[in-house]
Amino acid sequence: MMSMNERNRASSALQAIDSGCDREGWVRVGMATKVAGLKFEDFHNWSASAGNYAGENDCQAVWKSFGESGGVTSASLFSMALAQGWKDPTNGVTRNASLSIAKSEKAAPKPPIQAESMKAVHVWERCEPAPATHPYILKKGGTSEGLRIYPHGAPPLIIQGQSVAGWLVLPCWSGHKLQTLQFVPGEGPKLNLPGASFNDGFFTLGEIAAGRPVFIVEGIGQAWACNSAIGATAVVCFGAGRMAAVAGALRANDPAARLVLVPDRAKENQAKQIAADINGEWCELPTDKPENYDANDYTMEFGDDALADLLSRTNAPPMRFKVQSGADLCAAPPMRWMVRGVLPLEGLAALYGPSGSGKSFLMLDVAAAVADGAIAWFGRRITQCPVTYCALEGEAGIGKRVKAWSLQNKKPIPALLRFITQPMDLLNARDVVDLAKAVQAGGGCEGMVILDTLNRAAPGADENSSIDMGSIIAAAKQLQILTGGLVLLVHHTGKDATKGLRGHSSLYAALDGAIEVNKTDGRREWRVAKSKDDETGAVYAFKLDVVTVGQDVEGEDITSCVATIDETIVAVKRAKLPSGGNQKIALDTLSESLSKSLEFNKNGVPGGHSCIRMDEAVRLIAARLTCDAKRRTERAQQALTALVAKEVFGLKGEWLWRA
Repeated sequence: MMSMNERNRASSALQAIDSGCDREGWVRVGMATKVAGLKFEDFHNWSASAGNYAGENDCQAVWKSFGESGGVTSASLFSMALAQGWKDPTNGVTRNASLSIAKSEKAAPKPPIQAESMKAVHVWERCEPAPATHPYILKKGGTSEGLRIYPHGAPPLIIQGQSVAGWLVLPCWSGHKLQTLQFVPGEGPKLNLPGASFNDGFFTLGEIAAGRPVFIVEGIGQAWACNSAIGATAVVCFGAGRMAAVAGALRANDPAARLVLVPDRAKENQAKQIAADINGEWCELPTDKPENYDANDYTMEFGDDALADLLSRTNAPPMRFKVQSGADLCAAPPMRWMVRGVLPLEGLAALYGPSGSGKSFLMLDVAAAVADGAIAWFGRRITQCPVTYCALEGEAGIGKRVKAWSLQNKKPIPALLRFITQPMDLLNARDVVDLAKAVQAGGGCEGMVILDTLNRAAPGADENSSIDMGSIIAAAKQLQILTGGLVLLVHHTGKDATKGLRGHSSLYAALDGAIEVNKTDGRREWRVAKSKDDETGAVYAFKLDVVTVGQDVEGEDITSCVATIDETIVAVKRAKLPSGGNQKIALDTLSESLSKSLEFNKNGVPGGHSCIRMDEAVRLIAARLTCDAKRRTERAQQALTALVAKEVFGLKGEWLWRA
């Protein structure tokens, strides 16, 4: 294992090498770095300080490609560092130093200052203000604001074998701290100060002011162009690979700043992603221009006014939060329904009820109606959509129901209704993805996906646990995102049917629509228990017609059922079923008692209706309430009065009957 001293020595050598070298040299340094025992992070951090940094993916690809060293060893790393003025901290020996800052010519000669210990501030202090006549400034149409040159009379500064005397010097600042320097000749490639890192630093042209745009560019030439065109502040990030880091630092410093990225041609996608990450904007140069064509090239070709116009046409990623006026809300499109007022076209819904209530037969009926494009279902308008029915309680059972539906309706099951009968687990992320793929392959996207039942769709889950139920809801919503449309869960009620859906209450809260199915006194009903942006409580009676679907091997009839409208009941008069727990207890109690009552036609009660005395009804209800014993009679009277007001029960004199 590499000792800390060996690692520090190798890291010291790496930092002394100019990361802005050509690609061949960069690859050689990377190979030597890996052989020397350093990690990818060391190589990447060093590479990121270069002006020609091409991004982490490029670094990663090159790093992974290093196999046989091809003659490159750890000694190669130290040799390359020594060639650029590195001083080996283990022995203090310096050989072939080609980067040095000497004391003044009049001073007594001393060993040259090495790259790794050399401070950017030390070099910057030796520089002089840049003249407006510097060749690079004239070439790019820039200004000397904030820049210096390394003077010819200063101690020689050699980088990659070149003297930078007379070169333009750009400082890289992080706050008030000078991080490093970039040297720009009149012609030729730019060089960076070895042994120093850019970190999150940058160079700013102009003053950053509230409400004014800040343009983020790769180099000083582009900054000059943007500043000249519209007088705006421009930030130099010293290479496309550093644009994300600089933009992030600017955003962290000022969350409200208007940050606009101006990438070189063919780097628009990179800028778009960065803009999305920092809530910024980006500009795009004409697509007919070559790669690396930049804002300075554009202003040289078309002038400041043309660039000003281009910079005014910024792009912005969609905002996460949208502020709307009252007029915007009034003009919003209406709610889209799969079953008008019952099931939305998109979201998460449930159909639930106790065992034996007929919920699965009702579920098949609504699924077939939606897939068939029926005009209406129980009088509710339908929007035709594909339906994928996941019958998780067995292929045989759903097969009989499908055949019964087809025989009863005298037509084949709709082509847009498809079935899946294999088991699945919502809590298995792979199952959710695979199910979504199957729905897509079957043409079921943007339609309805039915999971019958939730218990079979999440085997082993604790429905009463907030954690497990939260995971189930998240998985169902993920399925909805992957398939579009509506995901509908068929579920049971708990032991206390008055409390609705079985399991943790977070499920009901997450629903965009819900249908509750009940069976009381031999009568089946479904009601709109929850409806997004619409009225709830409407109740509909249905019945199960028995249909013979074939004979078994002994010649006995095989039967199933089909849910149909119960036309023997003219209308369910009440606008809403009981909304409170006490009212539901009262309804269930009296429905049971009335079914056994032998009292008929008392005191003018409509013919054919069994009835019960009011005081007896109150006593029966009170006996089943769970509130304080002293309040039970009062609560029973309140519940019964509410049911009469809703026309659930009729009252004449002292006699009650089911309306």
